[in-house]
Amino acid sequence: MEKENDILKWLNREISDEELTQLKETKNFNTLKKIAHYSSQIETPKVDIHKSLADLKLKTKNTSKKGKIVSFNYKNIYKYAAAIVVLLTTSYFILFNTNNYKFKTAFAETKNFNLPDNSEVVLNANSEISYAKEDWQENRNLTLDGEAFFKVQKGKKFTVNTEIGDVTVLGTQFNVKERANYFEVKTYEGLVSVSYKNKLIKLPKGTIFKVVNGVVDTTNTFNIDEKSWLQKESNFKSTALHFILDEIENQFGYTIETKNIDLDILYSGGFTHRDINIALKSVTIPLQLSYKIDGKKITIFNHGN
Repeated sequence: MEKENDILKWLNREISDEELTQLKETKNFNTLKKIAHYSSQIETPKVDIHKSLADLKLKTKNTSKKGKIVSFNYKNIYKYAAAIVVLLTTSYFILFNTNNYKFKTAFAETKNFNLPDNSEVVLNANSEISYAKEDWQENRNLTLDGEAFFKVQKGKKFTVNTEIGDVTVLGTQFNVKERANYFEVKTYEGLVSVSYKNKLIKLPKGTIFKVVNGVVDTTNTFNIDEKSWLQKESNFKSTALHFILDEIENQFGYTIETKNIDLDILYSGGFTHRDINIALKSVTIPLQLSYKIDGKKITIFNHGN
């Protein structure tokens, strides 16, 4: 069961990277993400707790006059009232809000679609986007889990929310990637604002903002002409091997196991999404590793093992 303090820290964006990793592993994390996203779309019902408490005291007093003695712990009443407000708000979103849209991709799948303002989205493998269609023109706000490329129509503020940071633009082309302990934003056109730990970073065309395991990467530029996953190719610069292997799993739908290798070793290069053997050779040969494929399982090991 999740600790209440960890959930509150997550909602307030005060959670540490280690606590966030542990929270993501809980079975109810996806539900918590939906509640947080949907709750941001409407105003929370206003409840006059003090008036309700006064009415309850009056009712208790009248009941006591009839010979019945009722004992209340008034300190807990505030907690229960707040819990009821949260429960009613959550129930509203889950049961009555039918204007929420979700796009999701499986392993080895990408998806192209347009948002209500005709902004274009390309969703990478093993990723998910959700948003509220109602009042989209006034509140262009969506939640991303995974990776997506956006070509945003000019208009009011457009915000991509992720677990690690938020990305805001008015109209531009950019890529956002948010995986476990990895956050990356690349600007291909226009100007992008990234909110990370209460700091605002401006990214003009050709610049990148990357956070790996809670540490901000000092590299701040990239080649906008370099092939990307949009051209069925992934490229990396000084990136830990375990992130590379995770991306191979996403793009091909294989399960990868490793034996006696350093998963933190840095890799610079890329791999194609069109052929699993070529992709694996592109990664293993420069690092002097070997691999074998058995069905949908890949094992990567050192030479001679």
